[in-house]
Amino acid sequence: MGESRGRLAEVVGCKWSVEVLRAVRGGVRRPGALERAIPGISTKVLNERLAKLQRLGLVERTAYSEVPPRVEYTLTRVGERLCRLLDELDRLEAELAEAPQPAGAGAGSADAATPGP
Repeated sequence: MGESRGRLAEVVGCKWSVEVLRAVRGGVRRPGALERAIPGISTKVLNERLAKLQRLGLVERTAYSEVPPRVEYTLTRVGERLCRLLDELDRLEAELAEAPQPAGAGAGSADAATPGP
């Protein structure tokens, strides 16, 4: 169980992996289109993220025997499920951003309010 938690954290904690998942979910399927759709991602990083997401079973790669060759990526059932969880995290983040901050809350305030040893 600990190993699978590590793999999930590896994806959720990686900005580029999350962006690739969201773009594929949004209908962007081809590597060149993904690179254009995700500002700031390099070809190298995109290829690494796609390979990692494929190894983890979150995206599926389909290669078509055409000239020129065509490759497309789609989310697996597990990838879709993870995207729904990411959507929920986005909603929670938005809710927290709108919530009023308690008096005295801010960076480091919890440490300042905690008595020392």
